[in-house]
Amino acid sequence: MGENLILQTNDRHSLEFSHYEGVTSTPLLRRTIGDAFDETVALYPDVTALIVDHQNVSISYLEYQRAINALAVGLLDIGVAKGDRVGIWLPNSIEWCLVQFATAKIGAILVCVNPAYRTYELEYALNKVGCKALFSATSFKSSNYLGMLYELAPELKNCEPGALVSAKLPYLETVIRLGEDSSPGMYNFSGLCSQPTDEQLLSLERRRSELEPNDAINIQFTSGTTGNPKGATLTHHNVLNNGKFVGDGMRLTHKDRLCIPVPLYHCFGMVMGNLACVTHGATAVFPGEGFDPEITLRVVSEQACTALYGVPTMFVGMLDCPAFEDFDLSSLRTGIMAGALCPKNVMTQVIDKMHMHDVLIAYGQTETSPVNHMTTDSDSIKHRVSTVGKAGPHLEIKIIDSHGEVLSTGRRGEICCRGYAVMQGYWGDEEQTGKTIDSHGWLHSGDVGIMDQGGYVQVVGRIKDIIIRSGENIYPREVEEFLLTHPEVKDIQVFGVSDKKYGEQVCAWIVLSEGSVLTEDEIKLHCRARISYFKIPFYIRFVTEFPMTVTGKIQKFKMRQTTEAELSRAIPKKFSKDE
Repeated sequence: MGENLILQTNDRHSLEFSHYEGVTSTPLLRRTIGDAFDETVALYPDVTALIVDHQNVSISYLEYQRAINALAVGLLDIGVAKGDRVGIWLPNSIEWCLVQFATAKIGAILVCVNPAYRTYELEYALNKVGCKALFSATSFKSSNYLGMLYELAPELKNCEPGALVSAKLPYLETVIRLGEDSSPGMYNFSGLCSQPTDEQLLSLERRRSELEPNDAINIQFTSGTTGNPKGATLTHHNVLNNGKFVGDGMRLTHKDRLCIPVPLYHCFGMVMGNLACVTHGATAVFPGEGFDPEITLRVVSEQACTALYGVPTMFVGMLDCPAFEDFDLSSLRTGIMAGALCPKNVMTQVIDKMHMHDVLIAYGQTETSPVNHMTTDSDSIKHRVSTVGKAGPHLEIKIIDSHGEVLSTGRRGEICCRGYAVMQGYWGDEEQTGKTIDSHGWLHSGDVGIMDQGGYVQVVGRIKDIIIRSGENIYPREVEEFLLTHPEVKDIQVFGVSDKKYGEQVCAWIVLSEGSVLTEDEIKLHCRARISYFKIPFYIRFVTEFPMTVTGKIQKFKMRQTTEAELSRAIPKKFSKDE
């Protein structure tokens, strides 16, 4: 029945099947990022476009446009052309923002490189997509970026800038470094930002007129749990509209200031952040190179931010900040939590203590640019903590079984998405693209969800995360949500570990509330008579934090590896076992 369902998008009617289409009353933007940016400049030239606190930067949209155009011209002058892949290996900064829009204006494809990458990962990423140029910081945290580049490409030390011929990085010709010091074989960022001539600006305008909304403009590497990352290829049309609809959901205007402590190299920062602001004339505020709870609170207070982004653990960090009461957060009204389940007590505190009465929940994947579900400011707290909302505008969602059949509402299955936000594919990987996007254009997420009769979707886990214990399917999210009802459980992650007798056993890593002395036996006692015996964690470990990516995505595979390694060494004191 898959492709012939009658969609019911009016909430007065109940859905029979798990198939829902978002509203279509607001038309899609049919333009490039550069066109949209310049239209905003024409409307709001004097509005503050960008504040980067740690660099003491505050510029208007008109000043932003001039700086972007200067860099775009500089890139054309050193031979960067439409379709060339340009890597960006920087923490959050004004330079990151300028590169994002300058490459969009000339049609170069921006390749986001994780700031945490080391030599092996950097080499893979640059070669996988054939990066011709790379913007690099000098260092970030414990990473010496320039040292790693010279290690991978020692030929840089003996070549002119833009003339690299490297054995290990055969596609890379040009490296542009930040800072004012000179480095052999590299351009300086500031050297590409000279005031352009009228003739150069005309050349830039001609180049921009050649671009199409469906041109690829960004490659985002997905953080898979196995194998090498895949390069999700996104277009102007994908990301510009996604940023626009995210901003619409928050009701952004040119009077809003959005604080963005999440990383720019991920869609949360560059699409939901920068592009949401640009499509509404709002101000993008970056508090630092990376996330720091106290600095973020200070910047929200000083800059009178009206919106704030973060994953739930970031909001927990801010709420737990010893200096929390020192900051006036009364300017806040909205924002987005994404990336993980938001416990009800966290949502309540964010609303009550941080004044974010209209805070929203968003969900999606890199492959959908990234948001395909979002709550609204009129949704109840219950909907905001138990669901990810409904399908976004111009997007279609269905939930299917293992045979590809659409399920009736209330049943668990794989979440699939179709519409404008679905990526072009994985760069240079037709096989993986074909496994992810089917012949009807449906992107298969790998996430397990339940749709109710109103179209709201609850995400209950990953297909690969389902624990199969002696033939019983156990959904980790269900166990996590139950244990979060215990007043002394602050956060929890549940996953399966190998077991010779049962195939898998349930393991829980638990972060307790401050001052709690809760024991493993008490956790299990809390579970008994409340959830099925086979769902009760067999192994329990108390921790202070979980391994996660820099975007706040929990890495359960690392917990599983650590747990199984420790179990194989038979360290019983760290785990509780019911004999």
